[in-house]
Amino acid sequence: MIMHFLVALAVAAPGASLADDVTIDNVLSHLRAFQAIADAHGGTRAAGTPGYDASADYVAARLRAAGYTVERQVFRFDQYRELYPARLAVDGKDAGTIATLTYSANGDVTGRPRKVGTGCLNTDFGGFESGAIAVVDRGGCTFATKAANATAAGAGALVVVSPSGLFSGNAGVPQRIPVVGVDSATGATVARGRQVRVTTRTESSRYTTSNVIAQTKSGATDDVVMVGAHLDSVRQGPGINDNGSGSAALLEIALRMADYQPPRAVRFAWWGAEELGLLGSRHYVASLSPEDRAKIKMYLNFDMIASPNHTYGIYDGDDSDRVGSGPGPRGSAEIEQAFVRFFVGRRLPYTSADFSGRSDYRPFIEAGIPAGGLFTGAEAQKSPREAELFGGTAGAPMDPCYHQACDTMKNINTTALDVSADAIATVITEFAWRR
Repeated sequence: MIMHFLVALAVAAPGASLADDVTIDNVLSHLRAFQAIADAHGGTRAAGTPGYDASADYVAARLRAAGYTVERQVFRFDQYRELYPARLAVDGKDAGTIATLTYSANGDVTGRPRKVGTGCLNTDFGGFESGAIAVVDRGGCTFATKAANATAAGAGALVVVSPSGLFSGNAGVPQRIPVVGVDSATGATVARGRQVRVTTRTESSRYTTSNVIAQTKSGATDDVVMVGAHLDSVRQGPGINDNGSGSAALLEIALRMADYQPPRAVRFAWWGAEELGLLGSRHYVASLSPEDRAKIKMYLNFDMIASPNHTYGIYDGDDSDRVGSGPGPRGSAEIEQAFVRFFVGRRLPYTSADFSGRSDYRPFIEAGIPAGGLFTGAEAQKSPREAELFGGTAGAPMDPCYHQACDTMKNINTTALDVSADAIATVITEFAWRR
């Protein structure tokens, strides 16, 4: 604790360090607010639901009350769900297992099959009978192109035949006709049939959601330290560890920083729709001009920092462990070492976390921006060695409630949350006061 205080004091503004200002009680109060929001909105805070909107409102209101100017960066996204497995019948007989392509329309269509090559050109569908079932070969173009051409020709459904077996695929955008995939044997059966029935049970909807972004009023804006956490949960639960924990810690740090004047501006982001494919952070990075991207000197990511059976994982900026993905962009190793100094100073164990691409650092790394952060574990099982270092249970998931309804306040390890929040505050302070 003494070593931690001295490091922070050496780089912070006069007075108490940021890490000392951030208390576990205040972080937990934000988590309880997220839990109450989920409880009031069907048990979820997923993007596109009232529970997410209320979570974003809560974060934005607290930031504004502390004096921040808050941006709600709005974006749209399509969400698809397969409600039941697709079925395919040829001349009244079940044709076996088939795959529903993502974004297939919901439907129950019967028609004559018509082979049309790859379906990549409008001319493939010359003389096509409206309502017939288009049967196309896989390859040559995207599934979206095949589906668009089939729809334009008046097909009732599209069957994509793969020579290499049953497959999964994505039709790109919500479709107006059922789109399914089959292997070559089933495809041959379909092509020989007189009448084909395709049944899909899917749901595609377009939603609007937002990122919440705020920046310190002081500090150089051409040399920004950016920090982020995704605010959304999965639909199955309230997401209190994943990722209420990172969001709550970041919110409390931002509120305490309102009274500080760092030489570098610190930009805070709460991302929407991370659970649907990092959509919020991808939208943000894509919206930046090359000049604005260059002004972000680093990005720090905090996703799941209070796992019940935790480790303290520091993202491996230099890929020194040689596990999984490679190193982050130049500067990522420096971020990693800042977190290492914190844990060494606290005499706490730590381990490396791979840049697997599963969280919001990915779009920043792809844009060449140095990245780092903390991660205390998800569905992976704790190894015996990790149990020796960090305690807990070997052979059990680090978060047994990962992406489940039981990811509630009862799923939070307060010690891990407290340590992680202090580490985040300390590293933000170190970089924000370094010029």
